[in-house]
Amino acid sequence: MMTFQEIIESIEELPAEDQEQLFELIRKRRIESRRAEIAANAQNVFQAVEAGTAKRGSFEEMKAYLLSDEDE
Repeated sequence: MMTFQEIIESIEELPAEDQEQLFELIRKRRIESRRAEIAANAQNVFQAVEAGTAKRGSFEEMKAYLLSDEDE
């Protein structure tokens, strides 16, 4: 396996146009990965709402809930 430094050096050896294409490809893949993560989180929220385990309230109520001591 290549080290991180070896990967950087390999990229630096590429022509500028290839580097730009690589950076664009990586950017798009990161966007798609983030979208998939957001979709999975949304699915978890929907399941929690259906199960009745989701907490509801205003921002201030949720903030207070999250910051409250569990012993209270």
